[in-house]
Amino acid sequence: MATSTEKAQPYSEVVERLEDVVKKLETGQLSLEDTLAEFEKGIRLVQRGEELLNQADKRVQELLEHQGQERTVPLETKAAPGRLAAAAGEDEDIPF
Repeated sequence: MATSTEKAQPYSEVVERLEDVVKKLETGQLSLEDTLAEFEKGIRLVQRGEELLNQADKRVQELLEHQGQERTVPLETKAAPGRLAAAAGEDEDIPF
């Protein structure tokens, strides 16, 4: 469950804190207990980030509806270059 401090965090701060957690985990220098604590913190941050993105998506849909638009447009995330090629049915090994 997110604390009131976590709920007040802007998305950019959530991402920044998550990046810090990942850096700590990637060092391999943490004890098992500290690794688990950081992993748990990371999971909470991911959940909070998803919550904020869902709220933003809902707001965008509401704004579109109030502009006389009948259909909603879901937010799309930018795919990695390899994913774009795969989505287009192309071989990922081709650099162009």
